Amino acid sequence: MSRNDRENRGKVIIRTSIIGIITNVLLAGFKLVVGLISGSIAIVLDAVNNLSDALSSVITIIGTALAGKAPDKKHPYGYGRIEYLSAMVISIIVMYAGVTSLIESVKSILHPETANYTTVTLIIVAVAVVVKLLLGQFFINTGKKVSSDSLVASGTDARFDSIISAATLVAAVIFLATGLSIEAYLAAVIAIVMIKSAMEMLRDTISEILGERIDPALSTEVKNTIKSIEGVQGAYDLIFSDYGPDRVLASVHIEIPDTFTADKIDEITRQIQDKVYTEHNISLISIGIYSVNTKDEDTIAMRTAISKAATAHKEVLQMHGFFVDFVRKVIRFDLVIDFVPGNHDIFKNTIKEIQAMYPEYQIVANMDVSYSD
Repeated sequence: MSRNDRENRGKVIIRTSIIGIITNVLLAGFKLVVGLISGSIAIVLDAVNNLSDALSSVITIIGTALAGKAPDKKHPYGYGRIEYLSAMVISIIVMYAGVTSLIESVKSILHPETANYTTVTLIIVAVAVVVKLLLGQFFINTGKKVSSDSLVASGTDARFDSIISAATLVAAVIFLATGLSIEAYLAAVIAIVMIKSAMEMLRDTISEILGERIDPALSTEVKNTIKSIEGVQGAYDLIFSDYGPDRVLASVHIEIPDTFTADKIDEITRQIQDKVYTEHNISLISIGIYSVNTKDEDTIAMRTAISKAATAHKEVLQMHGFFVDFVRKVIRFDLVIDFVPGNHDIFKNTIKEIQAMYPEYQIVANMDVSYSD
């Protein structure tokens, strides 16, 4: 992503967040007044929740501004991951709001107070439901469009706010119709749902910070792009490093004929880097080379036999980088082993079996894990 694209993305996130701040502050003010006049604990808690949403938008703005800083000597990969930290902070704020709401709801259950609803109260709450629902969807759609977890998290929280407001409205209608006050119980249930949602958002954000497996569809697309370059016979060991929503680095191994010169290899690798960046906005910072035999038909038979023996183990997902040096009597290849307990032992036993098949050769093999599909 170019510098201009990053700046435009940041402007969209900040503009969306400012809209959220203004809307939430206005809603919080209206609800607080209505809640105090009517004596409704649920409406007061709803107002507090709107203020927490405004704070979330402030954090999103700060996080976006910091994440947009240009790479420097101390952080050569940039500051993009700050956005993930912003989403984590927002999740914690939502969780705090949920816990606080639950405590106040329990207090209201133990020491109930009769609320006094009016037509104006119900109209304001109904409008708040619609506004928060629209605001939440706006945040989520914009967040997905610009790959902002903070906006998506804020939008998800706004959706729950609309549910809170709707539940408050339902409680008011039930009270006016039957005289039964259930708002404290509804507020407790909603608070529990808020806590659960916050925990899920926090879990997802931590998972992204730890490093998740890349989307299989994207992995396949990138490999197909690499293999579309003339001379490339295979693409393997594709590893992605996520340094923020708009900054993804990767490395890969490619198979090319053993007859290619250094000049030809240099040309191919530059073509690959340019095409992958142009089509997928991913920077390939490292391209390893596997040479493929082109001089001896016996290689095909050996490769087929060894691949069959290796993949007979269900934990062995793939063999690649295969090359035979008939002069020095060396066989080279990599085995991709699944993420299973004892995978190192599986690799060692597989190599022993292959060594027994070709005792006159030295087996030089590397164990790879399946970082991407």
